[in-house]
Amino acid sequence: MPPGPQPGQQQQQWVSAPSSISGCPPGLEYLTQVDQLLVKQQIELLEIFTGWETSNKYKIVNTMGQQVFFAAEESDLCMRQCCGPQRSFVIHITDNMGQEVMRVTRDFKCCAGCPWCAGAESLAHKVTVEAPVGQVVGYVRQEQSCWEPYYSIRDANDDVVLRMRGPCCIISGPCCTWDQEFTVLSKDETSDVGKISKQWSGLMREYFTDADNFGVSFPMDLDVKMKAVMLGAVFLIVSLLSFLNLYMYK
Repeated sequence: MPPGPQPGQQQQQWVSAPSSISGCPPGLEYLTQVDQLLVKQQIELLEIFTGWETSNKYKIVNTMGQQVFFAAEESDLCMRQCCGPQRSFVIHITDNMGQEVMRVTRDFKCCAGCPWCAGAESLAHKVTVEAPVGQVVGYVRQEQSCWEPYYSIRDANDDVVLRMRGPCCIISGPCCTWDQEFTVLSKDETSDVGKISKQWSGLMREYFTDADNFGVSFPMDLDVKMKAVMLGAVFLIVSLLSFLNLYMYK
C-alpha cells in the first residue's frame, strides 16, 4: 500500500480507480482521461542535513492535487553515493492500491551523458518503460546534439514515435530561466505534441536538496502507452538536472 501521511500532515486524496479499458495496460486507465500530470519529488530530511544521497520518491498528482500514482526509486546504496545522478535505477510506479502498474529502468553506463557522444548506444542514457511489469511499452533515448538536450521517444519496437528537445541553457536559477521546458515534438519535428517542464523551486531548496517538481502535458487522445513513456521521460530528465544541480549549488 502507498505510504500514509506523516504525523501532522493532511490525508492525501487519491483518485478513484477507473474501469478497465480494452487495449490499455491495467492500472493506467486514468491516463486516458487526462492531458496533464504533476510529478512532485519528496524532500528527504536525511539528504538535507547530511548530504547523504537517498533513494528518490515522488507523488504523481492531477491538476486538482489528487494523487494518481506513487513512484519510488530502487537503486544500490553504494552507487547512489559514488555515482550520484549518473547511477542506474529502477522506478516502481504504483496505483492507489499499492499495485505496481509501471516500471522505469535505466542501466548504468560509464561516461554516458555527453551530448556530442550520444550517437553511440553505449554512451547514451536510455530508460525502458514497462506497463505492466514485464511488458515493454517504449523507451526514451538520449540522442546526439551539439549542446541542448535531445531525446527520442520510442515504441516497444524501438521505433521513434516522438522527439524531445530541451532548452540551450538547462541551469535554472536567479540568473537563468526560472522554469525549464522540454518540448515534445512529432517525429519530423514539425509540430508540438506536449512538454515536460521543471519548475524552479527557489534558491534555498535548490541548494539544500535535489528535489524537483515537474509538469507533463500531452494530447488527451495520445496513445496511453506513449503517455506512459512520456511520464517515464521525467525520470531521465530528473537525473540530468540533478547532475547539473550537483555542480552548480553544492
